[in-house]
Amino acid sequence: MAVVIKRISMFLGIVVFLSLIILPQGYASTQEKDDYKKLEIFTDVLSLIRNSYVEEVDMDQLVYGAIRGMLETLDPHSSFLTPEMYQDMQADTHGEFGGLGIEITIKDGALIVVSPIEDTPAYTAGIQAGDEIVKINGQLTRDLEIMDAVRMMRGKKGEEITITVKRPKVEKLIDYTIVRDIIQVESVKSELLQDRFGYVRILQFQDRTGSDLKQHLEQLRKKSDEPLAGVILDLRNNPGGLLDQAVAVSNLFLDNGLIVYTEGRDAESQMSFSAEKEGTEPDYPLVVMINGGSASAAEIVAGALQDHDRAIILGEQSFGKGSVQTIIPLDDKSGLRLTTARYFTPSGRSIQARGITPDILISPQRLSHSDDEDLLREEDLQNHFQSTLEDRHEKGIGSDGLSDEMKQDNQLLRSLDLLKGFVILQHGKKAA
Repeated sequence: MAVVIKRISMFLGIVVFLSLIILPQGYASTQEKDDYKKLEIFTDVLSLIRNSYVEEVDMDQLVYGAIRGMLETLDPHSSFLTPEMYQDMQADTHGEFGGLGIEITIKDGALIVVSPIEDTPAYTAGIQAGDEIVKINGQLTRDLEIMDAVRMMRGKKGEEITITVKRPKVEKLIDYTIVRDIIQVESVKSELLQDRFGYVRILQFQDRTGSDLKQHLEQLRKKSDEPLAGVILDLRNNPGGLLDQAVAVSNLFLDNGLIVYTEGRDAESQMSFSAEKEGTEPDYPLVVMINGGSASAAEIVAGALQDHDRAIILGEQSFGKGSVQTIIPLDDKSGLRLTTARYFTPSGRSIQARGITPDILISPQRLSHSDDEDLLREEDLQNHFQSTLEDRHEKGIGSDGLSDEMKQDNQLLRSLDLLKGFVILQHGKKAA
């Protein structure tokens, strides 16, 4: 969800106003005349419904419904925000709201999970990226507007909700009964691995993600006795967020050159963002992890670092959301979430419906060391020779110091191996 915020005013009664415009004879083109005829048809229908429908209809309901209908013909990410929805959207960017903790999108009329947000009820329950939400509390979601689905899933802390999902390669539908909670999304998490390697996970791009990431990297340096030997940037299951924060994160690792540019129909949609040298991180080895739940702003970062050869991208093909949504507030406190541009990586790649292809493709899998423990070794043989240098146990760079969960994370272990390989090649095994 790469989002740009801007302000625009809406005149009350704009539909009627447009239908009454009178142009000088010969001024309007044929196309313009056809457009005004269609607007007259629209206002005629609006008037007929208001005056002749069997029951009295609320005018706001009619206008809001018409706007929704227009936006549904565009793309899955454009939508109308009622005043309540607009307020909820603002809460999202600040990282706190009540609900389940999932990012969703619409694909061919189906409600699809882009990714569950880590440490939220949905994540804990087992909702996965790629799940199709078939029902919400028993109500079918087919062709449901995305913002209506969001509102159905949000609610007060402690309330239960049942989500029915269809999972790829699983025949039966799966029901999840989840207890809503206050979702306070911590944008950045970090950990020092084996005293020298930084691990940083960005869960979502919020309004302070760039500065939060910088603080986490500084804290990792303080924890380490030496400069960081490398960093793993984990963008897996990151649904995106604010465009300017994707730029800020990329800027931390790049000292010059283009980060991302956008192309749209109006002048405000023609934007480009470049890196600045001030505040750039040291040129340590960098591995970025992505998967099918990495979308939008996460793909901007991965694409920029990949195009500049600043990082190795590891994991799976990303989601493929290469469009920018502008949030446009309206005078009645409602708003539009309108797709206004496509974004491109520095080399000119469009990510839309394609995604970022990792440099190293590795699928996730749960690792087990039980088989390894059963292997026969020299020390198991009867009468084997004892080592003559019993105290010569060199400090290895195995998986020591990793949590049990990390030891099961195949993609993380491969990323760590890559960083160790860089260190060995540059400085030798003792330095590693």
